[in-house]
Amino acid sequence: MKVAVNWRTYWIAFQTLAGKEILRFLRIWIQTVLPAMVTTTLYFLIFGKIIGSRIGLMNGFSYLDYIVPGIILMAVITNSYSNTVSSFYQSKFGHYIEELLIAPVPNWIILSGFITGGVSRGLIVGLAVSLISVIFTNIHIHNYLISGIVLLLTATLFSLAGFINAIFAKSFDDVAIIPNFVLTPLTYLGGIFYSIQVLPNPWRILSFGNPIFYMVSAFRYGVLGVTDVDLRLAFLVILIFIIVLIAFSLWLLRHGVGIKS
Repeated sequence: MKVAVNWRTYWIAFQTLAGKEILRFLRIWIQTVLPAMVTTTLYFLIFGKIIGSRIGLMNGFSYLDYIVPGIILMAVITNSYSNTVSSFYQSKFGHYIEELLIAPVPNWIILSGFITGGVSRGLIVGLAVSLISVIFTNIHIHNYLISGIVLLLTATLFSLAGFINAIFAKSFDDVAIIPNFVLTPLTYLGGIFYSIQVLPNPWRILSFGNPIFYMVSAFRYGVLGVTDVDLRLAFLVILIFIIVLIAFSLWLLRHGVGIKS
């Protein structure tokens, strides 16, 4: 009986925290969802229509069609990451994270609540960007299941990364360091706007050390049916990163790193 009561309590706690996180970004959708839609439109106009017409085909597809999966995934990565890092850091800055830590719920519930918010924003923005891509392209999804799984896993991974960034951040400036100096370079060098087959060595070899490259390749397979890397390897890399980040996040919460000090 005690276990049933605990699980009910955990479920209520998760619903409350996740609901708060989702409503948080939906209430200010003009700041959280709309900018990604505007940016995506500019990408399609500039890279797709203007530059793409000069590049021609890439892996059998028009340049605009080829970059669509990468642009969608870039929006998912950016928004899932920024939602979690900003939300959790604000909870630290406002000192109401202590209320969660002393509540009778385990750390994995707290982590799940924040991650759900980041994943939800990433997926909603990804859907919005996908709808915009329909205006500019005539893409037919190659495999809906693989596309959906990659989007979900990618949003989860970068929500976890944002959570870890927020734990170590000691100021609002620290929140922006990783996205500007790590996340953005990795994203642009992850094969969003090109196939790594066109890269000379050693840049092509170095691309295999970029985790975003595997996500973009897997998602491009789901959308277009082409990939630069074996699909099984891509999923393996993504899952390994997720498991490692979950374990590290729970360890940080358990030891109160960046929170109790």
